[in-house]
Amino acid sequence: MIPTIDDVKAAAERIKGVAVRTPLLRNDALDAATGAKVWVKAENLQRGGAFKMRGAANAIGALSPEVRARGVTAFSSGNHAIAVSTVAKLYGIPATIVMPSDSPKIKLETTRANGADVVTYDRINESREAIGERLLKEKGGSLIKPFDDPMIVAGQGTAGLEIGEEIKPDVLLVQASGGGLSTGCALALPKTRIIAVEPQGHDDIARSLEAGSIQRNAPGIRSICDGLLTDQMGEIPFAIARERFERVVAVSDEQVLRAMKFAFRNLKLVLEPSGAATLAALLEGDLDLKGQTVAVIASGGNVDAETFARALAA
Repeated sequence: MIPTIDDVKAAAERIKGVAVRTPLLRNDALDAATGAKVWVKAENLQRGGAFKMRGAANAIGALSPEVRARGVTAFSSGNHAIAVSTVAKLYGIPATIVMPSDSPKIKLETTRANGADVVTYDRINESREAIGERLLKEKGGSLIKPFDDPMIVAGQGTAGLEIGEEIKPDVLLVQASGGGLSTGCALALPKTRIIAVEPQGHDDIARSLEAGSIQRNAPGIRSICDGLLTDQMGEIPFAIARERFERVVAVSDEQVLRAMKFAFRNLKLVLEPSGAATLAALLEGDLDLKGQTVAVIASGGNVDAETFARALAA
């Protein structure tokens, strides 16, 4: 099922009191650097430190109490893991989370601290989907997918809905990997041009839109943007993206590190690499946005101290 803006509005009601409304920030330095009127949606200040809280709260909140009590399982490189484990803790239900062994330490530790049972795997040689299916058979409960689910897409879209309630952006720059956030926001902002941002070398979305079918990334391709390293886009997000994405921009690790430094110095925001990818595209992505009203999503702030120190030294 492809969700609609009405599903996003229903999600906004469902997640009240679980996810929080994050601020939309202005900054003169961004306007001066771009010639645009730029607003930054600070999802790094979301509960759990990232936008993923929205989708998890919607998907788990929509379960009947009887089904929800059986617990949930999820697979994630980090922020979805934190979100699902946080919502599970709020509801007092068990959570099992499948995470790559090389996930940032802060994301592994936070998920465990929420009381979840964390199962790690080798993201190059093992399938998280296969591990998740096995655990579901063993433990029961519900699978909370990271992006290819209408409830997740609608939940993530509430970030866009909040933007649209405050401003009328001509353009939205939004992170895209599995596609839940980017396409959810596209539903919520039907008159806004959508520019998706993905890591350099991990360009499956650009290739998918060009080919007209979902393309996969080669295994083993790395980026500092750990939260944007999904193997491929989801089918539901792809159906929306092919109709709504105007352009896809790729950013390098070096550009992302500089954007993290810019955000800290000028916006007073601590962003993880994935969360700063859109700022990197805005500042260095060869985009002519002069005179436009631009919204940028800073999607998360769960960054290890070592990575953040590297950014500040960039």
